[in-house]
Amino acid sequence: MESFLMKALQLIFSLSILVIIHELGHFVFARLFKVRVEKFYLFFNPWFSIFKFTPKNSETEYGLGWLPLGGYCKISGMIDESLDKEQMEQPPKPYEFRSKPAGPRLLIMTAGVIFNFLLALFIYSMMLFHWGDAYLPLKNVTYGMEFNDTFKEIGFVDGDILSKADMTPLERYEDCLIKIIEAKKVTVLRDGNEVVVDIPADMVQRVLRANESNPIYFRYPLIVNNVVSSTAKEAGLRENDHIICVNDVRTETFSEVSRELATYKGKTITIEVIRNGQPLTMHIPVDMEGRLGVQVANLFSIYETVSIRYNFFTSFPAGARLGVNTLKGYVGGLKHVFSKEGAKSLGGFGAIGNLFPATWNWRQFWELTAFLSIILAFMNILPIPALDGGHVLFLLYEVITRRKPSDKFLEYAQITGMILIITLILFANGNDIVRFFFK
Repeated sequence: MESFLMKALQLIFSLSILVIIHELGHFVFARLFKVRVEKFYLFFNPWFSIFKFTPKNSETEYGLGWLPLGGYCKISGMIDESLDKEQMEQPPKPYEFRSKPAGPRLLIMTAGVIFNFLLALFIYSMMLFHWGDAYLPLKNVTYGMEFNDTFKEIGFVDGDILSKADMTPLERYEDCLIKIIEAKKVTVLRDGNEVVVDIPADMVQRVLRANESNPIYFRYPLIVNNVVSSTAKEAGLRENDHIICVNDVRTETFSEVSRELATYKGKTITIEVIRNGQPLTMHIPVDMEGRLGVQVANLFSIYETVSIRYNFFTSFPAGARLGVNTLKGYVGGLKHVFSKEGAKSLGGFGAIGNLFPATWNWRQFWELTAFLSIILAFMNILPIPALDGGHVLFLLYEVITRRKPSDKFLEYAQITGMILIITLILFANGNDIVRFFFK
């Protein structure tokens, strides 16, 4: 329960930042062109608001809704989700959206997307400035990778060191999966020799059907970082011990040790460790959860990593590059959604919430917030009625043809878009429910 609440808190906080920045974009540009903003809300407020206020000498009501599914900026003289027909039946007023030329209206509608994308670039830049860019090159993972059954079926073997996808070197774990499943051939190092694995044309569909969060992951030895339990200390385990054998079964990696321990819950076992280059044998109890009571050394302390530092000024171009590459990767992977397997992999708020860690981690929080800001920007600019991109589409039509779509047409388009979006939201969240109860 605590884990769920922590994930939910991070999700709501992250979405709140994104919604405020998005709507602030519309607000700033509306006021820049002297268009009245009637309401500025975080979250939706059907029937009632948690609180609302209108500052003195202001025409805008600010508030907090109770339904945390987004927010809105109600701009005078515009057909939006409020569907204010009464206002639109009145003659246009100078301060209304519909009274302004197409150029300013276009800037007002794209401002939310622009602000979200700039927010992502700013977050990435500040992350690089504060933490730098530390990563583990795949070539340095001397124990290679672990693969799920989908990858083993086509020829990958646990311990393969990823080298190239077609002719492109595989450098980082973060983007290796998408490069592999879209390649025709993948080169790996196996027992010191180069081996080429042919990737079938339907690999994307196979991976989506498997629906595993980490179909490829690092292999690494179980090296003790800290002995936590008194029983483990009494048995003789020490920091930096490398466990290589459990009850006469050779265990080279953390996952192999974990699988063996799971079969001896509540029992005492014999393990062999390497300490200062020498093998040692000891008897140690396993708790009822299949653990020895130790903290394990992480990947970054086992393998050699690369660390790049940025000063305040160099962090901005580096952050911009990271943001653009993230957008390219997201757009490139989006085409796989338009398939039967891809549709099943869609997720709603539950899937997004599960991206956040169970404990608060500022670095992961900001990284996910930047990524979600890019997604929000891209999804909003799609030419779908009710989204910013839909309004932009009709404005471009007006600029090209010099004819304004009728208010009735825009009203029907808005309703159609809202139905489409609500259907998509229900479908995605329905997938979350199905995965939760039938996983």
